Amino acid sequence: MTQPVDPNYLPADNRYESMPYIRSGRSGLKLPAISLGLWHNFGGIDPLENGRAMLHRAFDLGITHFDLANNYGPPPGSAEETFGAILRKDFAAHRHELVISTKAGYWMWNGPYGEWGSRKYLISSLDQSLRRMGLDYVDIFYHHRPDPETPLEETMGALDHVVRQGKALYAGISNYDAEQTREAVRILNDLGTPCLINQVKYSMFVRWPEEALLDTAQELGIGLIFFSPLAQGLLTDRYLDGIPEGSRASKPSGFLKKDQVTEENVNKARRLNDIARERGQSLAQMALAWVLRHPASTSALIGTSSVQQVEENAAAVEKLDFSADELQAIEDILAE
Repeated sequence: MTQPVDPNYLPADNRYESMPYIRSGRSGLKLPAISLGLWHNFGGIDPLENGRAMLHRAFDLGITHFDLANNYGPPPGSAEETFGAILRKDFAAHRHELVISTKAGYWMWNGPYGEWGSRKYLISSLDQSLRRMGLDYVDIFYHHRPDPETPLEETMGALDHVVRQGKALYAGISNYDAEQTREAVRILNDLGTPCLINQVKYSMFVRWPEEALLDTAQELGIGLIFFSPLAQGLLTDRYLDGIPEGSRASKPSGFLKKDQVTEENVNKARRLNDIARERGQSLAQMALAWVLRHPASTSALIGTSSVQQVEENAAAVEKLDFSADELQAIEDILAE
């Protein structure tokens, strides 16, 4: 559904009053507790005005960080083009208030230089991303996934290079486990361009970062930003009574498949929803607060399809604390 858009958008004067801003590790950069990802619903197949309305509302609520990647769309590259068009129209005067990130690592174009982690691919991709968005620089440039064949020194060297060029202000990594993170941080420190942050999947249903990454990031002084904190919608009230028409799981393409909406997951979500209601939150709000509970957490990255979802998710910051009993009750449900 297309959202109504103010053609003469002016940001809300009180936009910084309610959103917490959390320092990324030991860096000087603070990110909003809730960041907006443009993985879905900002591609060439999506209504531009809907994306525009969501970005307006997000900024009004203090969400200053917009996260992209070269291959976001579909088609690949189109989310950056959409964002660039909205940026020029509505946010050009506020570029200094925004943290804009992009990534390279997954497939982007045909041939031997179109994915993974070579210096050739990363620098070429960032140049293309900057052109699509109409930017001189991004705030964070991530390597999107570890490359098993390219020496990590080459990949991290490319991140160091683009920061020194001024094409990115900070270097980041994504989908790196604890051991990979430790080595990447060591190389970047030796080069003189510290690693700012690692972006990984984390939610009540996907908990591998707890094995070592959370503590490693805190030890190394880098931030963590979590994507899919709502498990592609499983940790919302959307699937509590089945798969609704128009939802991600109802579509033939996408990352949430019907077979992931299992009775076990739905039953857990229903019980978690009861705890959320007792806390005065929606399930989505509690799930966002839950991933932010660890001291190494910097931000939770949301994906939305409507202004209403932006508003609901941003309101998670109104109650981020948990009692010991609440955490134990959640753990009991998840452990079953």
